[in-house]
Amino acid sequence: MAVAVEKLITSDILKPARYLGNERLAVHKPWNTAAIRWVLTYPEVYEVGASNLGHIILYNILNAQPRQLCDRAYLPGQDLAAKLRETNTPLFAVESKRSLTEFDILGFSLSYELGATNILEMLDLAGIPLTWRERQGSRGAGGQGGRGEFTDTQSQFPLIFAGGQTATSNPEPYADFFDFIALGDGEELLPEIGLVLEEGKQALLSREHLLLDLAQIPGVYVPQFYDMAEDGSVHPRRSDVPKRILRRVATPIPAYSIGLVPYVETVHDRLTIEIRRGCTRGCRFCQPGMLTRPARDVKPDKVVEAIEQGMRATGYNEFSLLSLSCSDYLSLPAVGMEIKNRLKNENISLTLPSQRVDRFDENIANILGGTRQGGLTFAPEAGTQRMRDIVNKGLTNEELLRGVKTAWEQGWDKIKLYFMIGLPGETDADVLGIAETVSWLQQECRGKGRKPLNFNLTISNFTPKPHTPFQWHSVSTAEFKRKQNLLRQEFRRIKGVKVNFTDVRISAMEDFVGRGDRSLGKVVRRAWELGAGMDSWYENLDQAFSAWGSAIAQADLDWKYRQIENGEWNLFHIQEQKRLADAENTQFLTPVQTRLIASLPSTDAINRVSTPHSFDIPLPWDHIDTGIDKKWLKEDLQRALEAAIVPDCSFEGCSHCGVCGTDFGHNVVIEPPCIPKFAGEFVPNTTKAQRLRVWFGKQGNMALMSHLDLIRLFDRVVRRAGLPIAFTGGFHPMPRISLATALALGATSSGEIADFELTVPMAVDTFREQLAREMPTDIPIYNVEQIDLKAKAATQLLESAEYLINVAVLKEATPIQWQDWIDTIKAKEELWYDQTTKSGKSQLINLRDRLFELELVETHKSIAESISSVIRYLGSYRQDGLLLRPEQILYMLEAVASVEFQLLHIHRNRLILGV
Repeated sequence: MAVAVEKLITSDILKPARYLGNERLAVHKPWNTAAIRWVLTYPEVYEVGASNLGHIILYNILNAQPRQLCDRAYLPGQDLAAKLRETNTPLFAVESKRSLTEFDILGFSLSYELGATNILEMLDLAGIPLTWRERQGSRGAGGQGGRGEFTDTQSQFPLIFAGGQTATSNPEPYADFFDFIALGDGEELLPEIGLVLEEGKQALLSREHLLLDLAQIPGVYVPQFYDMAEDGSVHPRRSDVPKRILRRVATPIPAYSIGLVPYVETVHDRLTIEIRRGCTRGCRFCQPGMLTRPARDVKPDKVVEAIEQGMRATGYNEFSLLSLSCSDYLSLPAVGMEIKNRLKNENISLTLPSQRVDRFDENIANILGGTRQGGLTFAPEAGTQRMRDIVNKGLTNEELLRGVKTAWEQGWDKIKLYFMIGLPGETDADVLGIAETVSWLQQECRGKGRKPLNFNLTISNFTPKPHTPFQWHSVSTAEFKRKQNLLRQEFRRIKGVKVNFTDVRISAMEDFVGRGDRSLGKVVRRAWELGAGMDSWYENLDQAFSAWGSAIAQADLDWKYRQIENGEWNLFHIQEQKRLADAENTQFLTPVQTRLIASLPSTDAINRVSTPHSFDIPLPWDHIDTGIDKKWLKEDLQRALEAAIVPDCSFEGCSHCGVCGTDFGHNVVIEPPCIPKFAGEFVPNTTKAQRLRVWFGKQGNMALMSHLDLIRLFDRVVRRAGLPIAFTGGFHPMPRISLATALALGATSSGEIADFELTVPMAVDTFREQLAREMPTDIPIYNVEQIDLKAKAATQLLESAEYLINVAVLKEATPIQWQDWIDTIKAKEELWYDQTTKSGKSQLINLRDRLFELELVETHKSIAESISSVIRYLGSYRQDGLLLRPEQILYMLEAVASVEFQLLHIHRNRLILGV
């Protein structure tokens, strides 16, 4: 049964359009025809989750399956979460508005180490017990459930699973909370899971038997069938599940990236198309590069087709090509230029995420941006050549300079750079090398008539990740702070550079949880109970850190956290100790090195002791088969100690990491097509051949969409409808669409006005038909008229507005009393109101001068047995500030009745224009 959300999702909620589930290209499948009902959620606020590409792709794929339905849910804002708890209303899916407990399966994307607290918050809001043990053993234990004991073997709660990079990397800290974990790519895995669930549901399998069937699917890890040994390693507790669970690999399908055009502005408010999955650069700190191998190029024609179709279907004015390393997609210049040529008259822009600076050239520069130049981001990672060799960045100083200089010569005056500190083997000279490199780049990019090149720097703290060569290393928090201070001092001497540092506390926590074992489940839960959540958001950092610290201490694991905080896994340090201990000739050693050797045990003793620095101790994630050979990771760490480079196996020889084969496939690198000839930049068509005035409404859920979102909607509707809209000139051309005025959030209307200017005359009926076809049904088009090209804009002609307002009085009142109040207001010549101007000054205004008509339309009893009334009024509505607002009608009523009134609803009937 659908949750009654109309009382929850109101205009007092921040961005209520987040929760409506009525986006363009959202899929609404009939509930009763689905055999299996999914909910997918990205456990962040809507603006983050709804624009996540993986979320969109899997949502589209599941809804393409017969007999399967997929809905969505997001972490609610604090205001809605409070309402849900106050009203004892369970968290709901946005499209069906049904409680999450009504679905068969609920999947969470776990994309960073501390994100599990958001998942626990959502489970609790949904009334779902937090752990798989509780879900098996009770009907309502935990959360908001509380529906009594349940002893049957089949729980009433949905299956809860997690996927995503962090879940694939090391699921153990979160194993208590999930019935199963989906490892790797989900495009093929999730439909297979759906088929097993459908068969199990038909066969009335118990929860345990259903999970056992799921455990036979490659890529599905069911934690309850495995036990943790004393050393933290994980082993099967039954013989019919695999000892190691395979990571799944799928080929990207760009067509599934087209979908979900939100009405609110999201963090990635554009069409995003994946061009290459996987990266074989072999950066030793990079977990995504290790967990997504092999590299798989998407065919260029498929990319072009998806972009062209996607831009037409969504109406976006910007698209992005996505890959871990976009510039390693050799077809990038050809694809970008082809799209730029095809859509050259539509004012679109192309953006790319952080890219390889050594591959940045004029061909890539030529396809970026559009009518406005977008930002440019490179990631040198380290400030010295030695450090870049240690991390296998494969980037020389000459390549770095060439890429940055190319960008500067192509018109970029500001570039964003990413660096890391705390990398294995790093010295203070390497840290200071970041500032020296930035200063050197600035000096090399100077020219007469050009302002100096500015940089925005993000300097993050290296956090070691499982399944990388650096998984045996860590850095102390004190060292991070010291190195940050070194750089702060150094950058004070350099102008034109803005530097942002990552908080060291979060880095230590991510390390502690990310490389933890199953015993950390109690820490994650306690951290959530103490208020941790939204841990990646700066404003919650202090609260989150305090909660995590208390949770660790209460679990008696603060000693373990101190190990991380003190950098105890510093393998480079231990290797240096061993090297010194093995030195046969000490005559060239410094006194400090001599004393160090004297204090060390023998090399054999170091090798025998099982310390965190040992290669041989089991790791909590060893049972996850990512395809990367652990022996190869050890060897690559040794190569890092020697600053040896491993070439990119997509373009050079095989590095023998172990991935390529039957289970994971092989690198797919597509030869690039020829780059098309550039057809010219977009030139905004400013021709004004026709002007049309449109009267439209704002009804139902669309009343909860803001004015800025409505403006963005009109832009996208015009693009989807293919209407020949005229553009403004200048640096940032905008479509010539002008809305007469804004409407209050939550108010409905049947009298809004917008002016459109076209480059080519159209039949009015044709324009109306094409516009209405692409509009949401709750924004009806009532009338379209052609007006003179030289006529004033509607916003300049506004004179008055007619409203219907629903008003309640907070006491019993008869219809006669209501009419008396109305008549009293109409009989007065003055009703003074103290108004605060935009500048903060107080100003007395006579509201009666602004009121032209006032009448009582109807009265009816409210729930509280008092009388509410619908009042129609016509008042001044001039853009020079002479307007009468609905709230001021309440002020007049209170002035004559001496009682308090409440405004229940506002409906704008019409806007009246002057001549």
